[in-house]
Amino acid sequence: MATKQHTMTLDRATVTGLQALSHIAADEDLFGAFLDQAGTDAGDVKSRATDPDFLGFVLDFLMQDDGRVIGFAATLGIPPEDVPMARRALPGGDVPEWT
Repeated sequence: MATKQHTMTLDRATVTGLQALSHIAADEDLFGAFLDQAGTDAGDVKSRATDPDFLGFVLDFLMQDDGRVIGFAATLGIPPEDVPMARRALPGGDVPEWT
């Protein structure tokens, strides 16, 4: 039996990415780790916040740790599965799922 694959619009994925960036920025330690990994500073983050490619990176960073995803999803009141769904809708996120 085939399973129905859920999709998300680019607009909704962009909003989720912006919410993830806000969530990351609200935690000083997490934001510091994000800036280190991104190799950038807060000013550059602010100027790139609407770039769908950058928001894909934001969600990639968030998804490196299940606890981050769960905490973010709980804060927004969304299912954790919405995070990878949003990532797939942004540029560079169309990688095959092997599970």
